[in-house]
Amino acid sequence: MKKTLLALAVLGAISGSAAAQTNVTVYGLMDLGYVRESGSPAVGSVNKLTSGIANGSRVGFRGTEDLGGGLSALFTIESGFQADTGVMGQGGLLFGRQAFVGLQGGFGSVKLGRQYTPIDVTLGAIDPFGNGLTAKTVNLFARGYVSRFDNGILYTTPKFGGFQADLGYGFGEVAGNNSAGRYLGGSVSYAAGPINVRLAYQDTNTRPTAAGVTPAVLAGSDQNLVLGATYNFGVATLHAAYGRTEADRGVTTTAEFDDAMIGVTVPVGAGRFLANYVRRNDDLATNDANFYGIGYMHALSKRTTLYTSFGKMSGKGPVSRTYTVGSSIEGGTGNKGLAIGVRHTF
Repeated sequence: MKKTLLALAVLGAISGSAAAQTNVTVYGLMDLGYVRESGSPAVGSVNKLTSGIANGSRVGFRGTEDLGGGLSALFTIESGFQADTGVMGQGGLLFGRQAFVGLQGGFGSVKLGRQYTPIDVTLGAIDPFGNGLTAKTVNLFARGYVSRFDNGILYTTPKFGGFQADLGYGFGEVAGNNSAGRYLGGSVSYAAGPINVRLAYQDTNTRPTAAGVTPAVLAGSDQNLVLGATYNFGVATLHAAYGRTEADRGVTTTAEFDDAMIGVTVPVGAGRFLANYVRRNDDLATNDANFYGIGYMHALSKRTTLYTSFGKMSGKGPVSRTYTVGSSIEGGTGNKGLAIGVRHTF
């Protein structure tokens, strides 16, 4: 009996020590609402109850383990899904939103796996709408950039006087061609007091279409540069950004344009009003475009938020007229989008 009690005490001490060193969190988000898309000459208007308007619905696991000496291990696996139907998001990937493991310490952090690109994090930080709602800046600004990269290594420096940097590399893993499908990107940020300034760049190589498959896609590359900043005046936060995008397929330049955004966030009690305006100047053709969005988010609690937003696109050229107004995870069908919904985190 005494030996049994002693064994239980030892096991209890060991498990208590392990619990103190290891931390695993289960978390998630549910986002559902009504969306009306209109202005498409091809499909007309669409009314729908849809998921992921402000943020994509998800469930995830993240954790850290203290390895001693200031070093710790970390991981995140996160699965996206459509809350209105229950189907999996990101093309049916099990952990399509994020899946990485890494180490962190005084040197910063190194993470391996599927991750957000530094430019996506930058855009989310400077957009008044946080890359969500039908008024999101990236409905037009830097449209088509890569938001996640696979087979990736991401290094993040420690903070030095408000400065921090990220550098990411994703292996294309195409046999016989080390550059096809390769991703390279990074960012530098400075945050102190009311100001937040970010510069991000990415260069993504496309994979050529396999032999015998049509339509053919030539090997090429897409480059995106984004410079953005926010400044909190107390009564309101000002948002501004400039972006440059170039794309090449083979020896042909297929896209070359400049984007500019200005926006504002105005807190009012438990809510905040949001607005932005985006202008695109196309260097290759008469495809200039304009986008503006407005919205309001109201916090019912720390975890539950009601929201509404409206976005509209306009342009003169043939390509600009095909730009659509979408939400956090959907591309949309027309040049106007109205949304009303609720977001709950857990």
